[in-house]
Amino acid sequence: MSRIGRLPISVPSGVEVKLEGREVTVKGPKGTLSHTVADPIEVSQEDGKLVVSRPNDVNKVRGLHGLTRTLINNMVVGVTDGYKKTLVIQGVGYRVVAKGKNVEFSLGYSHPIPFEAPEGITFTVEKPTQLVVEGIDKQLVGEIAARIRKLRKPDPYKGKGVRYEGEQIRRKVGKAGK
Repeated sequence: MSRIGRLPISVPSGVEVKLEGREVTVKGPKGTLSHTVADPIEVSQEDGKLVVSRPNDVNKVRGLHGLTRTLINNMVVGVTDGYKKTLVIQGVGYRVVAKGKNVEFSLGYSHPIPFEAPEGITFTVEKPTQLVVEGIDKQLVGEIAARIRKLRKPDPYKGKGVRYEGEQIRRKVGKAGK
């Protein structure tokens, strides 16, 4: 058995889980998320916990077992606590400004870059050089944070650009350094 897949998912109070065929819907205080379970994997609810099981030990099914359990667990955590990623902007004149629900970046280009918040994502500008991406869907929060980072990746020579909080950038020595 998969070490991750066989762990039961505890459902906290205030979270409602609905199993309809292959569709798993999780409703909590922050919102609602749903996921369609892949074919051979079964999800059942037993005394306040969700159990994910598999019928056989074929490689593909074994991989789907742990994946399905993790995706459902991420939905439960998302509707209770939510997810957030903090982005730090470094560089002279580089900054972010909130424009309603959306944000606008000044990243050393000749023009400001507007970035629209998709459904389910909120932006919080803590400082002109710090942005927090929040939401209930872990995959969507990570994807939006990666898209923002892609606007100006951190430069290996001077370290300028958009990076995740706590991310270490490998710095290179320039021409003069030996």
